[in-house]
Amino acid sequence: MSDQSVADSNAGAASPYVLEIDRISKRFPGVQALTDVNLRLRPGSVHALVGENGAGKSTLMNIIAGMFPPSSGEIRLDGRPCAFPSPRAALDAGIAMIHQELNLVPYMTLAENIWIGREARNVLGLIDHGALRRRTQALFDRLGIGLNPEDQVRSLTIANQQLVEIAKAVSYDSRVLIMDEPTSAITENEVVLLFRIIRQLRDEDKAIVYISHKLSEVFTIADEISVFRDGHHVATDVVSAFTQQRLISLMVGRELTQLFPKGEPRIGEVALSVRDLALDRVFSGVSFDLHRGEILGIAGLIGAGRTNVAETLFGITPATAGEIRIGGKPVVIDSPGRAIEHDMALLTEDRKATGLYLMLSVLENMQIASIRNFNTAGFVRQGTLTALCQRMAVSLRVKTPSFDVAVQTLSGGNQQKVVLGRWLMTKAQILMLDEPTRGIDVGAKAEIHRLMSDLAGQGLAIIMISSELPEIIGMSDRIMVMHEGHVSGFLDRSEATQEKIMELAAR
Repeated sequence: MSDQSVADSNAGAASPYVLEIDRISKRFPGVQALTDVNLRLRPGSVHALVGENGAGKSTLMNIIAGMFPPSSGEIRLDGRPCAFPSPRAALDAGIAMIHQELNLVPYMTLAENIWIGREARNVLGLIDHGALRRRTQALFDRLGIGLNPEDQVRSLTIANQQLVEIAKAVSYDSRVLIMDEPTSAITENEVVLLFRIIRQLRDEDKAIVYISHKLSEVFTIADEISVFRDGHHVATDVVSAFTQQRLISLMVGRELTQLFPKGEPRIGEVALSVRDLALDRVFSGVSFDLHRGEILGIAGLIGAGRTNVAETLFGITPATAGEIRIGGKPVVIDSPGRAIEHDMALLTEDRKATGLYLMLSVLENMQIASIRNFNTAGFVRQGTLTALCQRMAVSLRVKTPSFDVAVQTLSGGNQQKVVLGRWLMTKAQILMLDEPTRGIDVGAKAEIHRLMSDLAGQGLAIIMISSELPEIIGMSDRIMVMHEGHVSGFLDRSEATQEKIMELAAR
């Protein structure tokens, strides 16, 4: 048989894969995002995709989902070459994607969001809201999601909005479902629910791509793992072939020996003292002391009030009761400006929504909190300020092609360093970090953790809020656990375990 006949025979044979990515490359102006990458997705399988920010994972998934075309290479569906010129074309072919950034309409109901563009209509051609509600309720019942289809999206927590996004993707009955960081904003309880949904879909013969920086989740849910690094595909194997250390080494191209580089603390005097702090109908009776050189972790389920406490301490939502002392002196903090005057800083949990000016440059984002300190007779000493920003960027190892590029073009880890650098330039002595490593890769996490440990060693007093229990345990000197607006207990580093934290969080 000729080589051509063999090729023709193989082309006609049934493929064991539902989707094949063959030598896909993608170049953007000035950036080679992907180079000759391969990926094979089996039906009835969960395929995890891991790699640092900028490795090319989301770029490849956006190509598969029809967001933009590849520069070269081939996509095959059921063994046949295909192309997806638009997201609608990909959906019509049976490929749905849950993006990391939520894409719901706040003032529409859950039912309207899920079926937008596919609404059931009555004989008059009008939207049949009763049918929408019934279809949505049936979908929620199937997935075990306990939400009301008639609620508006704006009334939901970020975690529940994520569940609606998942339900919306499932509603297309797609054969390939891509999940990009689906657990970045949900609690342990919702993760359990999500994994049950994923296993159910896998049993229905769906092919699922699972992108996550949380390696413990990858080892729990995946059947196969593919590793990307710097736009290249470097490895694929069954999950049992990997250890966490090998996976990290493949992702970063080097050994990462210490994810939680926590130094021996040198605890100093009390920097911040809080007594019976309250915010009406949100939290009450919150009391603690924070010492210089200490990292105080705040743990609890979403909705426990952790972020609200930090925002109240920073003056975003001023307290309705209680006392705050800084350096032993009572203070009133009724605005972020007043908090900054008292050498406080807050790195918010959603850097894109409340931490960064995405369209502005890296330089503008770094200098914005310090610019008033470099003002002489109404003129900004820009040269001095720029030099300080540059020194801070070098100190934090911010990777950027220049200070003039929009900050939105940087990876998540580098965006986080820009926000952190902004606050360190104010000479803040009390640093509150809300989910400091959310949505960033394992290499960047280790760098942020190293920075936290170094800053504590320099005498800064640090509050760290995190939903990741290994991070809370690995980086905290003490842990304050909250439940439904109250402090349910404290744990010293030496006694803290995930079980003890969850027991306090569920009280």
